[in-house]
Amino acid sequence: MEQVAVKQARAEEKGEVFDESLETSDIDPRLTSIVEGMFDRCLAEKEYKQAMGMAIESMRLDVIERVVSESANEKEMLQYCYECCMQLLVNRSFKQRILKLLVALYKKVAIPDYMNMCRCLVFLDEASSISDLFISLLKEEVEDKTLLVFQIAFELVENATQKFRSQVNSCLPAATEDEGEFNSNLKKTHKILSGIPTVELQLEFLLRNNHTDLGVLNKIKGLFEPRISVLHTATIVSNSIMHCGTTKDTFLRENLEWLSKAVAWSKFTTTAGLGVIHKGHLSEAFNVLEPYLPKPGVEASPYTEGGSLCALGLIHANHGDAKTVDYLLEQLRNLDLTFLQQDHNPAPGSLEPEKKKEIVQHGAVLGLGLAAMGTGNETVFDELKHLCFTPKAAVAGEACGLAMGLIMLGTPTKAAEELLNFAHQTQHEKVIRSIGLGLGFTMFGLEEKADTMIESLVGDKDPVLRYGGQYTIGLAYCGTANNNAVRQLLHVAVSDVSDDVRRAAVTSLGFVMFRQPEQVPRLVALLSESYNPHVRYGAALALGIACAGTGMKEALALLDPLSKDSVPFVRQGAFIALAMVLVQVSEHAVPKVKAIRQQMMDVIGDKHQASMAKFGAVLALGIIDAGGRNQTISLSSPSGHTNLAGVVGLVIFLQYWYWYPFLNFISLSLSPTAVIGVNKNLEMPNYKVKSNARPSLYSVPAQVKAPKEVVLKALPTAQLSITKKQMLRESKKKKENQNDTEMEVEEKKEEVKEEEKEEKKETTSVEPEATFELLNNPARVTRSQLSVISYDVDPRYTPIITDVSGIVLLKDNKPGESEDILEPGKASTGMEVEEDEVEPPAPFEFLG
Repeated sequence: MEQVAVKQARAEEKGEVFDESLETSDIDPRLTSIVEGMFDRCLAEKEYKQAMGMAIESMRLDVIERVVSESANEKEMLQYCYECCMQLLVNRSFKQRILKLLVALYKKVAIPDYMNMCRCLVFLDEASSISDLFISLLKEEVEDKTLLVFQIAFELVENATQKFRSQVNSCLPAATEDEGEFNSNLKKTHKILSGIPTVELQLEFLLRNNHTDLGVLNKIKGLFEPRISVLHTATIVSNSIMHCGTTKDTFLRENLEWLSKAVAWSKFTTTAGLGVIHKGHLSEAFNVLEPYLPKPGVEASPYTEGGSLCALGLIHANHGDAKTVDYLLEQLRNLDLTFLQQDHNPAPGSLEPEKKKEIVQHGAVLGLGLAAMGTGNETVFDELKHLCFTPKAAVAGEACGLAMGLIMLGTPTKAAEELLNFAHQTQHEKVIRSIGLGLGFTMFGLEEKADTMIESLVGDKDPVLRYGGQYTIGLAYCGTANNNAVRQLLHVAVSDVSDDVRRAAVTSLGFVMFRQPEQVPRLVALLSESYNPHVRYGAALALGIACAGTGMKEALALLDPLSKDSVPFVRQGAFIALAMVLVQVSEHAVPKVKAIRQQMMDVIGDKHQASMAKFGAVLALGIIDAGGRNQTISLSSPSGHTNLAGVVGLVIFLQYWYWYPFLNFISLSLSPTAVIGVNKNLEMPNYKVKSNARPSLYSVPAQVKAPKEVVLKALPTAQLSITKKQMLRESKKKKENQNDTEMEVEEKKEEVKEEEKEEKKETTSVEPEATFELLNNPARVTRSQLSVISYDVDPRYTPIITDVSGIVLLKDNKPGESEDILEPGKASTGMEVEEDEVEPPAPFEFLG
């Protein structure tokens, strides 16, 4: 049946009609009768889950419908079928057929599961069906159903692309000035789908729960000389990752002189890092970056200007509005005019106008790709394609290849063949690599439909395009654990003549297998012992990607020897992978965490370690404390949908191997781990949830203590031997006179000491740790902690759905009473110097 499904997928890709009856007509009827008998027996014995599993395996939609109708609990069977479909099914076309059937079955149930129905519709790309459902539920004007619409809309922001959300939004009727309840709720639905409430609530959570330890950064900074550019850049990026989304740039403000050591592309990376720190700060993005953005008539560093445009894209990643996209497009178009007006005979040591233009273009193009991610904007795509085809524009062309893929994320483009032809003609390796990756982005999640493109890239003579082909496999089959994809990647990992291609193949295993992390250590165990260091590096990153945030012991056991490898870049990859695996894992859950953190710090301070290994350790210390210790690397949402931005961000981050400015893209894969309760007005009330586990299991690490200042004591003055003898005689006489009194004092002191010891024993006795913890809204709740969270503490509010995380809609059980609404915190809006207010003088009397 799997062969039938593959043939069907390929026929659909070519636009041909596939007749399944011709393919299945040669099946022996005796085999069919055996399977039918098994179905009848399972249903007779009420083994409905077994019957459902066999029906899915044998691709029998009629039996699936029969199992659901005959089961005593239709809701449970529908949920089981949905989970099997999303987690176990490999074939995309058959998965779509099951999901269509599930949507029809959900509608027939007495109390439909609207949440799962919409999850199916997102996968089927049916935006109009979701908008029709929203309208019908809102028109009923029942509070529970209105809150359910809001909850689904929040989940769409998390799971769907910008293009899909805009389609749902456009299918909804426009809100009018009518003050009725339907119109008011419709306005809120439009607002939620814009994504603004989501990023504002997440920003508020990160502000309130920021646990960033500046002591770690200060300690790292003191372990090397700032003249070592590689480690200087790594520390700045590490700071950006630690403060991702918190808007706090304290470390940068306190080290402005040290920061000024960044030059050339390091300055670009530093400025772009502001976009990571202010990620999601949409309302103040232009104000934050105003000092660095290009201005007409003002000649500034092209690295700062390009970095600021990239930062603007990082702030608006997957949430770009028309204003931001238009601004970036305008900046890109105006660059020719701006740099034509500059002197073409620059001073010795300064850059030529053409070079300056290309640097700013690089930042503007990356910003455009991020802001317009997944929108399918043809205008922007054509503009970037024209720039990419410009000769002698390697740096800008590299950004164009990636940006075009980001814009057309998951959407095959007609220009694919044209881009491939250009990749074969150009001599710029940067451009060829970015086009290969960009084409991989257009194949995101398409599974069998991407096979033609995969065959074209993987079979190419150019190793740079084959490199892109490995990531195309990882992106097309992301999270599916597809056997054919895994087999193909393993074959390339041990057979290709290019080390880069082999490294990419092993790394891509992590993307394909991230939904089954427990399988990955066994899969890459032999590869981690390969003679080829590039394969070992890839094995380390595959473990980090697939096992991110799990703290899995098997993964740590494989990464431990790799962190002590003889090759520096293998150690670098191992440290980054260790940080990924241990992000948001406490010392009480995995005792090795403390030793691994110390190992990374020791490597940075070891003069015998290569800069490449130190680079990985510095980045790792930033990743393990990402987002104020409130974010994790997330390739899928709690509901099971693939996190598109997260996967794409991690793929581009891994290209730091060739280009350090790509380091900042890891911010796309970082997601806040929170439970944020909001009421029907989208405000956060004073609300508590209960964590039914020991607090230490999910606690943040202790802050690094600042080293104590050593106070040097003055040396004793020199004395003559005669003076010493005289002093000894006098002291003996005094002692004889004081003997009686001292004995009494000593006896009293001993009694006091014994009493103090008894008191200390009483106070130092360890009290048993609490078995639960109450968390205030918005609460820091890690992914592993979700299973022990309960919402029955506060009788005032009830979640409209309990099996969700992130933003949770709360029903007010006492609507007549006033609510205690939390006041929003104040986000930082730039690198302004925060001076402490001078205290008023003490009271005094003026005498004249």
